[in-house]
Amino acid sequence: MKISDVLNKKKSGVSFEFFPPKGNAKGADGGVGPFMKVVKELEKHDPLYASVTYGAGGSTQARTMDTLLKIKGATDLNVMSHLTCVGADKESMDALLRDYMKAGIENILALRGDAPRDMKDFDPSKGEFRYARDLVEFIKKYDFFSIGVALYPEKHPEAPSLEKDIEYAKMKVDAGADFAITQMFFDNGYYYDFMDRAIAKGINIPVIPGIMPVTDFNKIKEFCSFCNASIPQSLERKMLPVLESPEGIRKTGIEYVTRQCEDLLENGVKYLHFYTLNRADAINEILAALRIRPAKEPNEQKKGSGPV
Repeated sequence: MKISDVLNKKKSGVSFEFFPPKGNAKGADGGVGPFMKVVKELEKHDPLYASVTYGAGGSTQARTMDTLLKIKGATDLNVMSHLTCVGADKESMDALLRDYMKAGIENILALRGDAPRDMKDFDPSKGEFRYARDLVEFIKKYDFFSIGVALYPEKHPEAPSLEKDIEYAKMKVDAGADFAITQMFFDNGYYYDFMDRAIAKGINIPVIPGIMPVTDFNKIKEFCSFCNASIPQSLERKMLPVLESPEGIRKTGIEYVTRQCEDLLENGVKYLHFYTLNRADAINEILAALRIRPAKEPNEQKKGSGPV
């Protein structure tokens, strides 16, 4: 089912992002067995959809497709493929999209993507797809897919200003995007401010906040440095007393993200998109604490400044 139709039908809900399992010398199934156990564990939350990531320069293209087909064949989940266009040509993109159509995969998250790591002088602006909006326009012509895009509450790292960033976001929407998922953030103020700018700019598609559970603080800091997301001082302060305790970090992080989600729901946010990192435990704990039910309507309350 197209995600655009799902969002029109369901007034609230959660979604999950996975990455293709890598080969594992310890197991003949290449890690697929444990991965599918996680997927089926999270299926109980009746998610809006499950998405699968796509490596830089299409480096996981085959594994992404294989993972999507495994999820589709073993569960009732609605699936979406991430798709990057950096370095791709229209001929190869056409072939890939036709493969998706044959497989009945109706949902695409259209991304520019990062340059392949082994190509130091790679210039993404010189390819047939310079920006994500070019890919959105290309996919839209097939009249088959529901198209999502990525948006950035703290602005894209390459955008010169917040104003330019929102202009670029509007271009992706105007090109044919049906919905958007945000980069992870840990201060809800960034999301609320972004939405104010987006609405003022005429962006009227659903913008689903991307939520990253905090269970390994050092890893989260690495993610943030890579994608230009910030860590609030309030989270740093909470982590300081427990930095020598992995369990303390995990407990503190889950409590923080749970409160972040509570604040979003209390302020009228309908949907939450979780970056699972292919783990179910933290997601289960957060959703249990939130007491989320698929059809539950969030409370409409006055907007706050953040989760804590």
